[in-house]
Amino acid sequence: MRTFRVNDIFYSLQGEGRNTGRAAVFVRFAGCNLRCPFCDTEFDSYTEMTAEEILEKVSSLHISEGVGVRPLIVLTGGEPTLQVDEAFVDLLHQHGYEVAMESNGTRPAPRNLDWLTVSPKNLTSWSGVREGWSGECVGKACDELKIVFDEATPEILSSLHTPHSTLHAPLLYLQPCDTGDARRNAAITAACVEYIKSHPQWRLSLQTHKLIGIE
Repeated sequence: MRTFRVNDIFYSLQGEGRNTGRAAVFVRFAGCNLRCPFCDTEFDSYTEMTAEEILEKVSSLHISEGVGVRPLIVLTGGEPTLQVDEAFVDLLHQHGYEVAMESNGTRPAPRNLDWLTVSPKNLTSWSGVREGWSGECVGKACDELKIVFDEATPEILSSLHTPHSTLHAPLLYLQPCDTGDARRNAAITAACVEYIKSHPQWRLSLQTHKLIGIE
């Protein structure tokens, strides 16, 4: 029987992107194919769980649903595409869940996801740039593109904005990088705000879960 390496399953609010503020059960999968220096997630430890055990845990955490609203599950990591396939997403759908995923965009994502957030960590090498940012190179086309913004981001983005490049992701977000240094964070956030004011196709994404002190 197939098992998944699961770091954590918890019920909270989505803190970033289009679904900010929405209640969701987060399934954090262990393991990642990148080692980003700014990563704030501990995902190396894990428990082996079957799909049915994951579903049972998710069901025990989910409190209620609003009228006409499917409960949301966010598959995250680590990098969830290392383990999640369409069969697993189908199982969640069969039990009435809306399924979102947060991925670094380096691997194909299941095409039957309801929502895909792609957050590439190396813009200069991410193949999505060559595909017009559509996300089609990673399986399901991304619904939102979220870039972690730091001092180098404006120069990188300017090099990608050529006369022949387009930004096809429906939603484009810039998220100030949390460096752990309050003064540097403030400078990065200010620069991010100014960049968006000059490039209004982008929107600001804040890590609101950190700002209000929740998981």
